[in-house]
Amino acid sequence: MNAKFLVIDPEKDLAAIKGISSLTRVKLLKELSKRPGINVNDLAQLSRLPQSSVSAHLQVLEKAGLVRTERQKARKGNQKVCFAVYEELVVTFHPDSHALSSNLIEVSMPLGLYTNNAVTGPCGICSTEGIIGLLDVPETFMDPERMKTSLLWFTSGFVEYQFPNNAKLRGDEIEAIEISMEVSSEVPGTLANWPSDIVLSINNKEIGVWTSPGDFGDRRGTYTPEWWKLKGSQYGMLKTWSVGPAGSFVDGHKISDVTAADLNLNEHRSIRLRVEVKAEGKHPGGINIFGRGFGNYDQDIVLRIKTKR
Repeated sequence: MNAKFLVIDPEKDLAAIKGISSLTRVKLLKELSKRPGINVNDLAQLSRLPQSSVSAHLQVLEKAGLVRTERQKARKGNQKVCFAVYEELVVTFHPDSHALSSNLIEVSMPLGLYTNNAVTGPCGICSTEGIIGLLDVPETFMDPERMKTSLLWFTSGFVEYQFPNNAKLRGDEIEAIEISMEVSSEVPGTLANWPSDIVLSINNKEIGVWTSPGDFGDRRGTYTPEWWKLKGSQYGMLKTWSVGPAGSFVDGHKISDVTAADLNLNEHRSIRLRVEVKAEGKHPGGINIFGRGFGNYDQDIVLRIKTKR
């Protein structure tokens, strides 16, 4: 995929504008784009700033959706590592015309608009206002109120989404695709060390496995509503799966040799995405998927299509 970019509408994207309104934060973003996965201590040393100042700036950038952070194991305990979500920010007063001229097409799929599912409990769905249906009852996943879902979780099974293939609709050939969503493992309560093998399939073709390290509940998610109990899953990791001519990747790390050509993307009017945890997998640790209004990233499942120019 080409470098990921964000088109900023200065009338609407006020959090992003605030994020880049500081020269210090802009410099931090530049460092993160050059050194993805750097820890906060090293970032503070490179920027010659106190760690407390760097942490405060990172909180602003994270809230704006420009930076994501992860907890990773270190020699002594855990460390926080940081990533720039985008490599290019475009501030424009004509965002629609910019998008039409680009060879990137983006579709955001609300979490509750899955077209098929088969899950096992413990499981559940909820909106930003409360629980939908009954907890740990798989049939609840077909409740009409599921359209409002902002968080869903299950132990094993799958949910499947059908995205419109807007590239085919406008007569363009697809070169690569990218899927972005916030996910974690699922355990009753929370547990940072709880691996789970999450499998993605596109058009009925498995593209590979990514192992989530745990279910995170050390602090309330940035957007997680106040009514949600603190002992429940609070946030996930924003992960990006991409499939192109060279294979399939998660955050740039190759997970399989499946290419975009293997997915028959140009032959169908829709792109079918399945998110699955297999009961027979090595780490069947369940899944949480966070949508708008939950977790650390105010987004649903995002599909980006790169077309040939």
